[in-house]
Amino acid sequence: MRRYADTPSRPAKVTAFKVSFTVNGQPHDLELDPRTTLLDALRERLRLTGTKKGCDHGQCGACTVLLDGRRINSCLTLAAMHPGAAITTVEGLGQPDNLHPMQAAFVKHDGYQCGYCTPDQICSAVSVLEEIEAGIPSHVTADLNARPQLTGAELRERMSGNICRCGAYSNIVDAITEVAGSKA
Repeated sequence: MRRYADTPSRPAKVTAFKVSFTVNGQPHDLELDPRTTLLDALRERLRLTGTKKGCDHGQCGACTVLLDGRRINSCLTLAAMHPGAAITTVEGLGQPDNLHPMQAAFVKHDGYQCGYCTPDQICSAVSVLEEIEAGIPSHVTADLNARPQLTGAELRERMSGNICRCGAYSNIVDAITEVAGSKA
C-alpha cells in the first residue's frame, strides 16, 4: 500500500489567464497565472514598486491601492478578479514635478518619515476624504443618520488599517486635514 508521502509529486498544470485593466490611466493586457495577486501583478509585471509588500496578509496596509476609486489591500485580491478595473497606485496620483495635493501635504508635514508606508498612507488618505465626502460612516461615526465629520478620531479610525512603524501618525493627520481644508 502506498502512503501519501510516497506518492510522487507532480506540479499541477496551470493555464495562464488573460486580464486587462487600466493602471494609472494606461491600459494593460496581462497574461498571468490565475493565482497572481493584484499586488504581484503591479510590482512584478508592471514594475510599479511604490505599492509595497508588507505582511502579505492584509494586516499592515502597505499594499493599498485605489480600485475603481475605492481603496483595497492589493495583496488580498487576485488580479484575475478585476478585468476592466481602473487601478490607481501612488505613481498615478502625481509625479515629482506635479505632486498630488496629498503627496505635497505629506512632504510639508513630514508625514513620510522612512517612506516605506508612505505610498499606502497617501492612497488611503485620498480615499478617506472621498469616503467622508460621500457620507460613508466608519466604526466611530457617532450618528449614522448624519454626515461623518472630519475629526481626529474619524481620521485615525479610517487610517487604522495602514500601519506606520515610524509613528508619523500625527503628521499624517495634519497632512490629511490640510488637504481637506479643515482642522481635525
